[in-house]
Amino acid sequence: MGSGRLRFLSSGPIGLLRQWGRAVVDIVYPPQCAGCGIIISRGGAFCSECWSGIGFIERPYCEILGLPFSSDPGPGMLSSEAIANPPPFDRLRSAVIHEGAARKLVHQLKYLDRLDLVSTMAVWMLRASDGMIEQCDYIIPVPLHRRRFISRRFNQSAELARHLADLSGKPFLSSSVIRTKPTKRQVGLTAKGRQDNMRGAFAFAPGRELDVAGKRVVLVDDVYTTGATVSAVSRLLKKAGAADVTVLTFAMAISGPI
Repeated sequence: MGSGRLRFLSSGPIGLLRQWGRAVVDIVYPPQCAGCGIIISRGGAFCSECWSGIGFIERPYCEILGLPFSSDPGPGMLSSEAIANPPPFDRLRSAVIHEGAARKLVHQLKYLDRLDLVSTMAVWMLRASDGMIEQCDYIIPVPLHRRRFISRRFNQSAELARHLADLSGKPFLSSSVIRTKPTKRQVGLTAKGRQDNMRGAFAFAPGRELDVAGKRVVLVDDVYTTGATVSAVSRLLKKAGAADVTVLTFAMAISGPI
């Protein structure tokens, strides 16, 4: 389709109809702040108070776990946690700290079916990926067990991964890794309990064992807490020969800079 045709679609009758449709939707369903719900002038955005409370994770941070430092220790520095307990993945990157308005975004997506928030969250994640998405071969989501998928109707990690693939043009492997065990909810479990809960929970779909051999992979999830879930999937990917695994999440649950 030529550029003139595209301009016609955006500014001609079809474009006017789309603008009119959006205007009608804004009247019937006024745009609300994704953090607190108050009426705002633009959809998919935040009020000034919620925006100011979002803790974006910026450098300096631990090169492996992505934990933000309170002061700059110099390039290549690692956190004590990364040194004491090296993870099975190569690095972790997250866009925001899991608190305030960012925490509400995760909750609304996961439990209130707010799929309209995914595009904004994916843009922030792409920015936080530290160039790893540009370097990767595949983007893979943390899978849901089929029982939970049926009850929830969608996998929030897969939706984030799909949008990241669309933004970056990287291949999206939606079904290479499957969840074979209907695990308990992780909320309320201890770190050891989470690890035990995830043991044997993931596998490759039949015939997909070689999908990641020698490949650089970005593994996507919504929130990083103790890391039990993404660690279990990362071990599976590494065992299958993945050359590099970056874990990318929207939020990271931490108490603050270390």
